[in-house]
Amino acid sequence: MSFSVMKNKTYKDESKLAVEIDQLSHWFGKASTRRKVLDNISMKISTGEVVLLTGPSGCGKTTLLTLIGALRKVEEGSISVFGHQLRDSSRRTRQKLRRQIGMIFQGHNLLQCLTSEQNVQMGADLIKGLSYRSRRDQSREWLRVVGLEDHMVKLPHDLSGGQKQRVAIARALAARPKLLLADEPTSALDSVTGREVVDLLKKLALKNSCAVLMVTHDPRILDVADRVLQMEDGRLLNSTT
Repeated sequence: MSFSVMKNKTYKDESKLAVEIDQLSHWFGKASTRRKVLDNISMKISTGEVVLLTGPSGCGKTTLLTLIGALRKVEEGSISVFGHQLRDSSRRTRQKLRRQIGMIFQGHNLLQCLTSEQNVQMGADLIKGLSYRSRRDQSREWLRVVGLEDHMVKLPHDLSGGQKQRVAIARALAARPKLLLADEPTSALDSVTGREVVDLLKKLALKNSCAVLMVTHDPRILDVADRVLQMEDGRLLNSTT
């Protein structure tokens, strides 16, 4: 499946950059098994901008998300998130940045012993100064927004794959992130629900000046993007960053 790249759109005001990446490379393995998975990546994402990242499976898209999300150490090159350099950064700096980043994984990563409401409240718990009741009410509201108001007390094993994905999306949004990193957020959703979710992410970007970087293979949602970037073999193709 091929995607066209929006060549005429560039990143927005550089004074409002959420992410700035310069000559980033990354490897997996050691010695004879060492393999380069990211090769000289440079890109910028502004606050309030929605960027879609496309490309074949295994080309490095998810690895790039985890590096931006401060879940892996930067080996070569640089990643700056809200002006904080991740390469050689302290654990405290990375932890502080993660509180401003919402992440939606393909595998949902829900705690099996918690209800939908409790899983979503884990996102709201990252917001300082909110009472328990406010965090609970916020988690319930986000579940209503993603259409799960009748599933708040269900455990993950009682939910379908699409429902689990919506819980994961609600949890990420409940944290009021300034940067949202989403890995195939519509992969387990039907066309109607998938469209509702990406429209919600677009509204979040516009209303809260949240930057959104979304990995996708779904051609139905390309129109929500300010830019579409393609990756292949660890490189960005035709990028205007």
